[in-house]
Amino acid sequence: MVVFMDLNVCAERSARSLIECAAQLGYSAVAINTTIDLQDKKKEIAPPNLPPALLANPPTVQGRSRPIKILTRLTAIISDHSHGNKLKSAMQSYDIVAVMPKGEKVFQMACNDLEVDIICIDTSQRLPFRMRRPLTNLAVQRGIYFEITYAAGLCDTTMRRYLIGNAITLTQICKGRNIIISSAADNSMRLRSPYDVANLALLFGLSEVEGKATVADNCRAVCLHAESRKTLKGVLRTRLVVNPEEEDEQECKPCPRKKSRLK
Repeated sequence: MVVFMDLNVCAERSARSLIECAAQLGYSAVAINTTIDLQDKKKEIAPPNLPPALLANPPTVQGRSRPIKILTRLTAIISDHSHGNKLKSAMQSYDIVAVMPKGEKVFQMACNDLEVDIICIDTSQRLPFRMRRPLTNLAVQRGIYFEITYAAGLCDTTMRRYLIGNAITLTQICKGRNIIISSAADNSMRLRSPYDVANLALLFGLSEVEGKATVADNCRAVCLHAESRKTLKGVLRTRLVVNPEEEDEQECKPCPRKKSRLK
């Protein structure tokens, strides 16, 4: 059975009602997002703060007997190379770490160097930089996914135009690979069902299989990438040890001679 996820839910005020709506729509997991602009030096990255009552008694997913899984996510708006060092302090606190680059140089840094799970594309305005295929290919090779959010395009015609234009550009550059679609909804009215989101992906130039993967398989891959990021990376080297006595016996054992045949 397909597991649907929404990895960007802004549930700061009405967390309970929004997550209940996501469970009724068929989402098996949601990520509560915290956005911070690292350009503001006075702001510090705080640890995730979820309501204890919500974690103790999460709503049940529609059509399933299991409760919805609630993850924590941090989205950092970066505009300078120094913001990458500030982001490292929060890598272990949140389940998913994402960045929203505001320039071409920081976009290159996110694709090349940053240990993040998601690169967000601002779909509410014209992109301030040009995405290049070599950089996106490098991010795809590193297991990083690109995110398209649709909530802003539901209320405003101008934002809807930017949403469609930026999404088509991204899907063409990435060739449909490593793309997820999230809501970024702050209330239940801006949340759509997984099948509606998959149909929306057709408008962005994705196929039916690729559209369904943006809310299912690709989201699961993001969670697996986040788990591997939080674990210790290392290499295990093994060596076969031979018993010295058996090794001596093998060396002393004479080789069998071939019988010569007389002609």
